[in-house]
Amino acid sequence: MRHGWPTDQELRQIFHEELERVLAGGGPRSCTGLDDDTAEALWAIASAEPADREALVPAAYRAFAGQLDGSNAARWNEDLERWFEEREQRRQGEAG
Repeated sequence: MRHGWPTDQELRQIFHEELERVLAGGGPRSCTGLDDDTAEALWAIASAEPADREALVPAAYRAFAGQLDGSNAARWNEDLERWFEEREQRRQGEAG
């Protein structure tokens, strides 16, 4: 059983294994340590017609790069903050 988060090197290995899996026609596995953006990019490849899969690979690499550099998480946190702010504004508007 794994304890803690995978290292960047482990994530790279997992990403390449999952990329090979989806390019071969399989679906990505869950609980790999890959973030939602990367998993969605892999699912897009898995869902595409075989002739179209290779064209989606660059997007998967970009999504994975965003996981490694933290930009995916930063964007997710910004979106979550915005959602809470909008929710609070709606709540105050209903109460006012």
